[in-house]
Amino acid sequence: MSQGKITFTGHAGTPLAARLDMPGGQLRATAIFAHCFTCSKDIPAARRIAQRLASMGIAVLRFDFTGLGHSKGEFENTNFTSNVDDLVIAANYLAEHNTAPTLLIGHSLGGAAVLKAASQIPSIKAVVTIGAPVDPGHVIHNFGSSLDEIAKNGAATVELAGRAFTITQDFVKDVSETNLLPSIENLKRALLVLHSPTDQTVGIENAAQIFTTAKHPKSFVTLDNTDHLITKKEDAEYAAEIIAAWSVRYLGIHQPAAPIGAPEGIVRSTEADAGGFLQDITAGPLHHTLADEPTTYGGTNKGMSPYQFLSAGLAACTAMTVRMYARRKNWPLEAIHVDITHNKVHAQDCEACLSTISKVDVFTRKIHLSGPLDDDQKQRLLEIADKCPVHRTLESEIKVKTVLA
Repeated sequence: MSQGKITFTGHAGTPLAARLDMPGGQLRATAIFAHCFTCSKDIPAARRIAQRLASMGIAVLRFDFTGLGHSKGEFENTNFTSNVDDLVIAANYLAEHNTAPTLLIGHSLGGAAVLKAASQIPSIKAVVTIGAPVDPGHVIHNFGSSLDEIAKNGAATVELAGRAFTITQDFVKDVSETNLLPSIENLKRALLVLHSPTDQTVGIENAAQIFTTAKHPKSFVTLDNTDHLITKKEDAEYAAEIIAAWSVRYLGIHQPAAPIGAPEGIVRSTEADAGGFLQDITAGPLHHTLADEPTTYGGTNKGMSPYQFLSAGLAACTAMTVRMYARRKNWPLEAIHVDITHNKVHAQDCEACLSTISKVDVFTRKIHLSGPLDDDQKQRLLEIADKCPVHRTLESEIKVKTVLA
């Protein structure tokens, strides 16, 4: 996956800083991520979601709204409507570069903005909101006692998340007068609402109203025990997982054709945590899991280890092969599960091993069969297990070819 810094001109004629997270392989769709009020494109939740979507072939453009992050312009001259305008401009920029967006993702006030902007971007097929207010005027409660000063002087300096921002009466008036309900009711796009029931900034009742106002297709998923900014990595990963899985249905993403000589397509591992070992494992756009190492080996234990994946392949192939044979013979096999353990032993301790090297890999396979099978049937199924393709591959000569992409 490549990451590119780009700029495009916003509503005020000033350059907006953006990052386009591109897939390492085939581009299958494009999304835009709108960040929360006074946040930036680089908040952890945005980075994680963009990375996960890119790993499944969806490019993600995330940009700083005017006057925020690395974008130019004066924040005090912006409002909710100008944010919507910047979103539409971002979509037009992508369309001009042959990657018209089909997915909008918005966090907090950015979620309200994507609900408003969707109708102005014809290419959009689906919309995702994360902790979004149903009423953009909800942000006014952050200004507290400064509201009187804003009304009196036309503007005031307000401290938000430890930073000072100039908030104008024009901003207050704009968010107060914006009614999102007609936009939600007439969205005409698939909608996914993500919200935490413990969100102290934007209450869960906002999600309920957005969901009930919208027409189908619509989905709602709670982000249990998650704060408003989704600061925990595991919460951002979970949100990314949900968005990625949900998007496939509504963006029309299909499994790409397998390369010649590789009938099962490409399996890709993308680093998800540069500080550890966590990997995004994808097999085309439809299948995803995580790989990791145990905490005792410096990992975070959020996925199976590489050897566990190898063991899983042997276990799954064994069960499938045995089931296929029993089905063909019409034998009463009711259920099967296979336990695999992997170890390295000294060559002299392995009776069936031909290797003379000091250590060899041994996979111990225990097969559990359920059903009224007689002893001969059980023995035959045990023999069939040795004929599973992965078993044969592991015991045959294997060559790994490595090339630099």
